[in-house]
Amino acid sequence: MSEPATSERITVYSDYVCPFCYLGRESLRRYQTQREERLEIDWRPFDLRSGKRRSDGSIDHGVDDGKDEDYYEQAKENVRRLKEEYDVEMDLEIATDVDSLNAQLVSYHVKSAFDYDQWLALDEAILAALWETGRDIGDADVLVDVATDVGIDGAVVETALGDDELRTELRDQFQAAQQAGVTGVPTFAYEGHAARGAVPPAQLRRLVEGT
Repeated sequence: MSEPATSERITVYSDYVCPFCYLGRESLRRYQTQREERLEIDWRPFDLRSGKRRSDGSIDHGVDDGKDEDYYEQAKENVRRLKEEYDVEMDLEIATDVDSLNAQLVSYHVKSAFDYDQWLALDEAILAALWETGRDIGDADVLVDVATDVGIDGAVVETALGDDELRTELRDQFQAAQQAGVTGVPTFAYEGHAARGAVPPAQLRRLVEGT
């Protein structure tokens, strides 16, 4: 796995289909602009659909996860509030019909095999593809387009999606997140402390700098 150029890192547990992960990354970007030193992201994948996955990895949308219409309406309201607060473009408010597993698989592969800046470009492009333009990031062709747009050969996507061992590693990462006590995303972690949700830049500064 490629190592960041600096030891100054913040761990971010997230799932691409979580709108608050997209919004949280905007908050992190704003905090980053206040810093003199670069704060690199140690991304850790999290599977919001884990309770609905069949053994073959597909999603059973018939499973009751306890999230009713009122839950989603409240989520949309919170997304609208943060969208306005952070002044970001969003084509979607929620993405219940999109499966992020393929996107996470490709991102995990690139994070492991490429340098940090290449991974970050892909990561940001995946988020933008879903939340800014409403593209289905579970679709292999979309992921090839997203990868090539940031200078990564589309064959890398095909390799990742066809690697069963990599899928097992990704599932292990999902389990590791749960074992670390992560119950929701985004979760930002730094030196034993954590903040959950699309928290404002000031809270991220307190998390990292203690001020």
